[in-house]
Amino acid sequence: MAKQFIVVGLGRFGISVATTLSSMGHDVLAIDKSAEAVQDIAEKVTHAVQMDATDEYALKSLGVRNFDVAVITIGSDIQASIMVTLLLKEAGVKYIICKGQSDLHRKVLLKIGADRVVLPEKEMGIRVAHNLVSANLLDLIELSENYQIIEMNAPKEWVGKSLGELDIREDYGISILAIRDVDDSINISPKAGVIIPPGAVIIGIGSDKALLNLEKTVLSDD
Repeated sequence: MAKQFIVVGLGRFGISVATTLSSMGHDVLAIDKSAEAVQDIAEKVTHAVQMDATDEYALKSLGVRNFDVAVITIGSDIQASIMVTLLLKEAGVKYIICKGQSDLHRKVLLKIGADRVVLPEKEMGIRVAHNLVSANLLDLIELSENYQIIEMNAPKEWVGKSLGELDIREDYGISILAIRDVDDSINISPKAGVIIPPGAVIIGIGSDKALLNLEKTVLSDD
């Protein structure tokens, strides 16, 4: 079912979010102070409006309370991102996601009502660093400050063994969420008796400490 999204701030990150949501069939209202930015995206989203999103009355006139999600991607203007978050929260937007600039900015945004804050530069840096350490690590998603969802090629010594035999959770602190076979079939919440096949991709969840332990003991040696 299509949802309604507001995207405030049309820098590279905001444009990417807005156009991707629109291409997925969702209604997108894009807002920016720049007439040029609004003009560039106008044909790629449902509506594009040039305005100062820190103007409470102008913002409310758009009927923002009827939107499901607001994505605030304002760049370096931390004061503006905080103000817009407050205004959208008070207007009744159901879920608010913000782009943060630092851990302190993130804490402030969460305190004033943001439901989620992403730090794109930091998160991409973490992914790159982990991928440099281990070629087997395919992707890493920050679930919280201390936990990650990881996607990795199955280490050679795991292939042909069952999850129960390996006892990955006990030995490495990683819980296996799914196993994707070479034919792209996915086994969600695999049982202890499931055998890891050659070429499998494993999706798991664990703490930062558990991931580091896994990289040192298994992934870096494979």
